[in-house]
Amino acid sequence: MTEPGFIRLQEELRHLKSVERPAVIRAIAEAREHGDLSENAEYHAARERQSFIEGRVGELEDQIARAEVIDPSKLTGTTIKFGANVLLADEDSGEEQKYQIVGAVESDIKSGRISITAPLARALIGKTIGDTVEVTTPRGSKQYEIVSVNYG
Repeated sequence: MTEPGFIRLQEELRHLKSVERPAVIRAIAEAREHGDLSENAEYHAARERQSFIEGRVGELEDQIARAEVIDPSKLTGTTIKFGANVLLADEDSGEEQKYQIVGAVESDIKSGRISITAPLARALIGKTIGDTVEVTTPRGSKQYEIVSVNYG
């Protein structure tokens, strides 16, 4: 993954441990004070939230421990690989779109970051400027020409 993606995971983990976890512990303690736990909706909701938080903490700790951070700014060349910023032109409409190829946990199509495992990214890997790629989408087959490739 890229460094910004790694930092976002670390920040989410810190927030869960320092803000969310203590808040849910307080909520459970308050709900216990209300008496009978078997019919206490607040208690059950707080326990469910605690379960979600603990699961997410474990998931984040695992992802951070296994992460291989790559700095795309240290990469060069015109061949597309992980971390590349790619400008594509739709061969039908001529419309241009810019994407960065990132790790699966940091992908966000609205921000132009596509997962290395996405069909478009897999089609782009190893290609260079001027190449054409064909990708099957839910709306049918699309062809894109690679306009530019840069890192950083």
